[in-house]
Amino acid sequence: MAAHSPAIAGGREPIRDADGWMEWLVGRSDEYNQAVLGPMHARREGERVRVRMIPQNSHLNLNRLIHGGIILGFADVAIFAGASTMLDKQFLGGATVELNTQFVGPGDGNKPLDAVVEVVRETGRMVFVRGLMVQDDATIASFSGIMRKPS
Repeated sequence: MAAHSPAIAGGREPIRDADGWMEWLVGRSDEYNQAVLGPMHARREGERVRVRMIPQNSHLNLNRLIHGGIILGFADVAIFAGASTMLDKQFLGGATVELNTQFVGPGDGNKPLDAVVEVVRETGRMVFVRGLMVQDDATIASFSGIMRKPS
């Protein structure tokens, strides 16, 4: 198995002139996060972190709305991106223990999709997170998750 490039394995790289946004690059370009979800960005906003992805045609269902599988996958990645950004720690190699998602409304494939993430609690081995997927003022989904920190 090939080693990860240190430039992207660490998770966050600053974007210049972007109002606090950080690129969220984890793994290689041919691995899940980048190959399936595409470029993501994160920004701390007080006690929450906003994680953003830009939907692509490959993310849409037959109705030209964001596919539920993409929303689930993004929620899974957003709990790590949100917790890492909020707690200023790297959780690469951690694992999702639980992810609950409630689909609330359709996701418009022509607008950025944001996961607004809050860390509820951090323990010695776990991080508890909750959040909302939003587009402008519309809620697309709510989610909560538990991630196990890497050993």
